[in-house]
Amino acid sequence: MSRGMCPRVNSCGSVWILSALIFAVNVIDVDAYSCHEVRTAFQLRQVGPLHRVPETPGTDVDLLICKHQGPSCCTRKMEESYQFAVKRETLHNIHSYSYELEHLISGHSDAFQDMFQYLLSFSQGHLSSLLEGTYSSLSRQTLPHVNQLFSSLSLYLRGANVSVEAAVHQFYNNLFPLVYTRLINPGIEGSMTAGSEMGDCLRMIRQDVNPFGPHPAVMAQELAGALGAGRQLGLALEEGVEVMNATEHISLSKECMKGLVKMVYCSHCRGLTLIKPCVGYCLNVMRGCLASVSELDQPWRRYTSLLEQLTHAMAGHHSLELALLEVRGRVHKALLYAQLHGPLITATVDKVCGLTTVEPAGMQPTSPEVTTSTVTSSSPLPSAAPSQPLPEQWQRQLSHLMSSFPLKPSKNNKHSLRTLSREFLMYLQRYKSFFAALPEMLCEGENVVDDSTCWSGDDVVESYSGRVVGNGLHAQRQNPEVKVRSVDPSLAEVKERLDRFNQETQERFPKLDQVDDWDELGSGKSEGSSTGCDDEDGCQASGDGEENISHTEAASERRPVGRQPGGDSPHENPSRPPR
Repeated sequence: MSRGMCPRVNSCGSVWILSALIFAVNVIDVDAYSCHEVRTAFQLRQVGPLHRVPETPGTDVDLLICKHQGPSCCTRKMEESYQFAVKRETLHNIHSYSYELEHLISGHSDAFQDMFQYLLSFSQGHLSSLLEGTYSSLSRQTLPHVNQLFSSLSLYLRGANVSVEAAVHQFYNNLFPLVYTRLINPGIEGSMTAGSEMGDCLRMIRQDVNPFGPHPAVMAQELAGALGAGRQLGLALEEGVEVMNATEHISLSKECMKGLVKMVYCSHCRGLTLIKPCVGYCLNVMRGCLASVSELDQPWRRYTSLLEQLTHAMAGHHSLELALLEVRGRVHKALLYAQLHGPLITATVDKVCGLTTVEPAGMQPTSPEVTTSTVTSSSPLPSAAPSQPLPEQWQRQLSHLMSSFPLKPSKNNKHSLRTLSREFLMYLQRYKSFFAALPEMLCEGENVVDDSTCWSGDDVVESYSGRVVGNGLHAQRQNPEVKVRSVDPSLAEVKERLDRFNQETQERFPKLDQVDDWDELGSGKSEGSSTGCDDEDGCQASGDGEENISHTEAASERRPVGRQPGGDSPHENPSRPPR
């Protein structure tokens, strides 16, 4: 019996051992395809609640995006979490690049305005020193008018609807009664108050009498031309900030969201948490998602070109600085002109406004204490002026009215309007193609791989076999990954606004593209000027005193402009926006 039982027992034992082995293999197989790595990635990337991730793969999962045959660690709820996460991550990456550009523009906008206000303040002090030192009888009474003039110029540079020409002529209108009663006829100032009929009459007839010769008109023309480019540059930078603000709030379409989830997270459903997308695949997804953003490329390129041209027009040849420094010289020459032609002016005023009550104390101009000025030569007299030559003493004085102010920074002055402009243009070069290059920037570095194995959206492949499309809406018709159905209306409005601004700027400055560029952009050196000085040596004054200080000295402690997030230096890679 025992012999009969042994074969049966041995047979039963073999079956049991085989069953145990099969069970063990199944347990090991299930453990090998567990969702542990998926749960870890889900938690580390803060995708959503961890309880949404199953412990083991499911075999009967009805997914909408990450569809594939076989077990899956994903669920419908996980797909929803993936969509929120990928949207957050993508917008964060976009903002990390747009942040740099936005702060480059806004930082330099503030820096340029600070420089404008400094130059205005310097020029105002320069003019006030002339009036206090040479025309002390006018100094106190002219102070409100000087303040009003430079306040108007400041508002103009900040973009206010102010006329430079009107501000200059208003200044000379208010100056004429003071000059007439204190310089030309100093004996009658006591009989005329600021609100008297005589004063009102003098202000009204100033442009007809032309007591200051051509100098008010020349000064108005010079300031309007030089300050116009600076004002438009300030407006352009504000426009750029608005464009960047609008692009920060771009919306990602449903098709884009599906494409991003498929690219970034669908590999996780198979337990492949470390595989990266193929480069070509990523470009197709990003170019489809950012098709409306890429439409800003052409108007943006035109916009950056206008920024360059406006900067060259403003700072090239020190146009704005010279125009502001020349204010003192123009006012000085205007006052000299009025004193020289006092008899003729008095006779004209007597006919229009009534007889002067007091005989003028002297018809010959007084000999003022000549201070440093930006006047370089005596101005020609109009045809209505007397034909006799200038007195010899005036010729000697006018020959010494040369500027004692450096027109370029000396070795110790590293921040002037020109150096600030050069720095700005150097940074701007990197962002000309920002909107076209944005998809590429998002598809580089650790985000993708370009080797033998990468994720194609459906499987792990050696290389992406799909067609890689270009930028823009038209190119997306052939995009195999993201279907672009319509343009983003908010970005279409931004594009239209930027096109309109470019057109208005071009119409206002039709010869802007004829401005010479700086060939040495970014080299730190500047071409020679008509004054025979360079950036390294500076134009040093021949006179003595505090006025020999460079007008850029007060800005020498300025901090670098365009703060980068994370402390990264913008100089690291000049070929593209820093990251």
